[in-house]
Amino acid sequence: MQKPIAAVCLTICLLPLKSASGQDRPSIQLDDISKNLDFVHTDGHYGQFFLIESMSAGLAMLDYDGDGDLDVFLLNGARIEIPGASSSEEGRQKPKSNRLFRNDGDFHFTDVTEQSGVSDSNMSLGVAVADYDNDGCPDIYVSNYGVNSLLHNNGDGTFSETINLASAGRGSLVGGGVSFFDKDNDGDLDLYIGNYIQFDASKHKIHFHKGLPAYPSPMSFQPEKDHLLENNGDGTFQDVTDASGINKVTGRSMGLVSFDYDQDGDIDVFVANDTQANFLFENDGNGVFEEVGLFSGVAFDFSGKPQASMGVELCDVDRDGLLDLFVTSFSEEFTTLYRNEDGFFSDSTLQMGASAATFPHVTWGIIGEDFDNDGKPEFLVGTGDLDEDKQARGGAAKTTGFDVKNVVLRQANGQLKDLKGTWGTAAKVKRSTRGLLGGDLNQDGRIDAIALNARNSATLMQNSTTTPVDSHISVQLVGTESNRDALGAMILVNQKGRRTQVEQVRSGHSYQSDRRSAIHFGVSPQEVVKVTVAWPSGRKQHVDCKAGQQITLVEAK
Repeated sequence: MQKPIAAVCLTICLLPLKSASGQDRPSIQLDDISKNLDFVHTDGHYGQFFLIESMSAGLAMLDYDGDGDLDVFLLNGARIEIPGASSSEEGRQKPKSNRLFRNDGDFHFTDVTEQSGVSDSNMSLGVAVADYDNDGCPDIYVSNYGVNSLLHNNGDGTFSETINLASAGRGSLVGGGVSFFDKDNDGDLDLYIGNYIQFDASKHKIHFHKGLPAYPSPMSFQPEKDHLLENNGDGTFQDVTDASGINKVTGRSMGLVSFDYDQDGDIDVFVANDTQANFLFENDGNGVFEEVGLFSGVAFDFSGKPQASMGVELCDVDRDGLLDLFVTSFSEEFTTLYRNEDGFFSDSTLQMGASAATFPHVTWGIIGEDFDNDGKPEFLVGTGDLDEDKQARGGAAKTTGFDVKNVVLRQANGQLKDLKGTWGTAAKVKRSTRGLLGGDLNQDGRIDAIALNARNSATLMQNSTTTPVDSHISVQLVGTESNRDALGAMILVNQKGRRTQVEQVRSGHSYQSDRRSAIHFGVSPQEVVKVTVAWPSGRKQHVDCKAGQQITLVEAK
């Protein structure tokens, strides 16, 4: 499965793209080709209105079989049983599993769930992917309601479940976002596990709103502490939740991301909390954390209020070399842009014009991708309410609904402009999106996207934007002293006439989702750009690469 690690730079010729036909900024074109991905999500609902079923679920992109293209792993929910309730089979459906789809090229996907050994019929919520044992094969961690799953990649297209490693600190917990990261820079990937609420199905009673059954507020449940597992370096983990200091606070964790927010060389963790202050855990360099969300400016929005934070994207929105946070939330709340001002964050949502398009809707997944290869990210935001029957029962909000068109925000003159229905046939799709990810699925140099939609088919989006030939580079890192996935590495791309682009290799994307792939940068055609990598080990490497190349950079010893 694994190919030998090559020298510093490998060049792959990409398919030629059409020119921009004289347009300075071509229209974003994401086309709906969902028929190519045979997946329909279930959350297991059957009229009991369990809050957590509406939270399902995230998705992942990874090259599980080492053939060079991105495969897709989609999560499903499951029916939640009430202890002692009638065992009647009426209306009960056969449990659906999470599904793994092999990418066979040209947007053809084959379901390989059963033969790969990743079948799991639990109530799944979040997922992270990384090579936790540094053997060259990406592994999968699934966060469930109940016992989680750690799926070890055997290197032959199959996975083996290592339940004993996944269950540390677990019980009947409700999982949230998950992130692999190297908390102490020892070369082994540790694991941050977000937990949502304290939930006991035996105490469940249907909630009513205005006389109608409805999903309860998250505030009806106590928050739950998150967990941190330390990698022992021998394929096992130990629970260091208490020793690390993250046990001092409890939250309703949803999306999260690990990154170096203060640029001090170690990895911190941002946690988007539902209906309460967000957390930012600052790492002291030895894997002990202090919660500094209030001090750093990400706990509350500009009005000083907590939001029902859902998903999070990490991106240098204003191209100032600092990584910003874009956080989704509930209806009649802003999808909030926290702009990084050298370790302190300010709510810049209103200044950037990012509020109006997202304010009416519940927003979940969010990705910042350079869809048109102009060197600046656009933002695709997933929308959709919790309950598809609300409107039929006369309880729907006037401003939104369960099935809603997703939103694309594009930068123009320092503002984020809502493209409304002009960004391709995928803009016409009305679904209730949860997880959302971007990646170059057909290796043509343009970022495509997939939305996991609650109780419906997934939306597969092909990027057909007219971009200049060879107007990008992609960078794949292989750590040696650092962890093999190079999680935590900073990549800087310097090109003439444009601001330096910055990305950090990380785990934790969008809404409870994750991706292991090469990092994509839009650049000027024919230009030679300077790529600088700051590895977690402290080493720095430089390489010059021409536009249109995919490079694999191996950490120098």
